Amino acid sequence: MTIVLVNGVPVTPAVWTPLISELPESRQREAVLLPPPGFGAPLPSGFGATFLEYRDWLIDELSRFDTPVDLVGHSLSGGYVLEVAMTRPGLLRSWVSDTIGGYEPDYTWHEIAKLWQTPGIGERHIQELFSGGNRDRARRMVEWGIPEPTASEVAAAQGPEMGKAILALYRSIPPEVLRERGRDLAAATGSPGLIPVATEDLTGGSVALRHRAARRAGAHAVDLDGLGHWWMLQHPARAARMLTDFWNSL
Repeated sequence: MTIVLVNGVPVTPAVWTPLISELPESRQREAVLLPPPGFGAPLPSGFGATFLEYRDWLIDELSRFDTPVDLVGHSLSGGYVLEVAMTRPGLLRSWVSDTIGGYEPDYTWHEIAKLWQTPGIGERHIQELFSGGNRDRARRMVEWGIPEPTASEVAAAQGPEMGKAILALYRSIPPEVLRERGRDLAAATGSPGLIPVATEDLTGGSVALRHRAARRAGAHAVDLDGLGHWWMLQHPARAARMLTDFWNSL
């Protein structure tokens, strides 16, 4: 089988490297890193970097594989994963998303997302976040919870193009759009799903909210006690065991 890992914001596929190294060797060889445009891959001409465009991009990429894949998404890419699970389950053997809380009607965006969604304020925040040299950006990523050497690898790809994609993406999914998409969440039951619930992640909604969403999607939820938004980097061995146990259960 093929494992496809899709990174989120504001990072690159480097966030998956420690986790992949903890997978069984046979599964390491099956891993494919798929960076979204602007987040480790160039922004194509005419690509508007909206949420639904990223969904369509992912569907197009997955359609190139000969067999259904084990799809894993983190942060906003977990939303793209859910969209594929809801609309094209035949492309998937299984799916993993830590972003399912956003599909609940009472979810509220985290504070950084609100900044990025606000014209003017968002531009200034992105400019500050990506200012300076690689060392400056890496230091900020460490403050965000990304350890070295991953922080420096991510920082090397950060810049105006990624900033443009971030603003367009977040402004394409105001709360009412998420609520509308969440009405279809039960459609994700068409393929087996796993929800990593990092209990210290302050971006994805409460633990109870994420468990409620997982039930609506017919997915298995696993609490990662003590881990936060960057769970795959904080404890890659634990994350690899969780994924391997899930895949072995299929």
